[in-house]
Amino acid sequence: MKKILSDYKEIIKKLPLKDKYTREELLTSDFLIDKQDKMEIYYAPHNEYINQRARIFIIGITPGFQQMNMAMATARKELELNENIKVIQYKCKVAGRFSGSLRENIISMLNEIELNKILDINSCEELFSNKDYLLHTVSLIPYSVFINKQNYTGHTPKLLKNEFLMQYVYDNFVNELQSIKDHKKLLLIPLGKAVEEVLCKLQSDGVIDSKQILRGFPHPSGANVNRISQLQQNKDSMIKFLRMYFG
Repeated sequence: MKKILSDYKEIIKKLPLKDKYTREELLTSDFLIDKQDKMEIYYAPHNEYINQRARIFIIGITPGFQQMNMAMATARKELELNENIKVIQYKCKVAGRFSGSLRENIISMLNEIELNKILDINSCEELFSNKDYLLHTVSLIPYSVFINKQNYTGHTPKLLKNEFLMQYVYDNFVNELQSIKDHKKLLLIPLGKAVEEVLCKLQSDGVIDSKQILRGFPHPSGANVNRISQLQQNKDSMIKFLRMYFG
C-alpha cells in the first residue's frame, strides 16, 4: 500500500521549521521505506496529488533530493499551520515538481519543439502556472531513491532490468495512470531514455498505446551534457509527432 502524508505527519512535525534540510536530517530510518543492498527508498510527500483533468504527463524516474527537500519543507510549514492534508499534498506537488534549473530546461525544450504553439500558449512555463490544469508531473517511482545516499539516475542499476524497482513502477505509477479517466488519451513525455524504455515496456504490456509516447525527449538535467544535441537530433520528429497528436 502506498505511503502517504497522513502516515508520516507526526514524524515530519518533529523536523525543525526551515526552508532546506540536510541529507542527515531526511535520509533517516524514520523515512526509510525499503532497501536492497546499497539502494535505499525514502518517503517524500511529492507524488500524492493527482490532477484528474490533466492532458499531459511529464514523467521522471524518482524525486531527487532537491525535490524531496522542497516537498518536506513545504509539508512541515503547512502542518505547522494545521492545513488540510489534501491541500498540503497539492502544495507539496507544486513546490517540488521539477523545480529550479530542471524546470527551466524542461520549459525551454518544450518550447523548442513547439508544444507552446500547438497548445496556443505563449510559453510552456504556463503549464506550471496558470495552465497547470493541463499538466500532471509524476515519477515512475513515487519516492526518492538513492544509491550510497546519491540520487538514482535510472542507469546503475538499469531501471528496466531491476525487479525491485520495477515493482514500484507497477504498484504505483501504473495505478496512478489508470486512475485518470481516458488515460490512453494522455500525452506522455518521458524525461530521458530510462523513462522512455519503461514506457515502451508498459506499451508492450498493453497499459499504454504507442501513439501516446513522445520519443526522443532528453533528460533535462544540466549533468546531461548531450541534452542540446539530443534535442536537435530529435526535434523535427517530435514536432511532427505533437502536430499529429493534437491535430
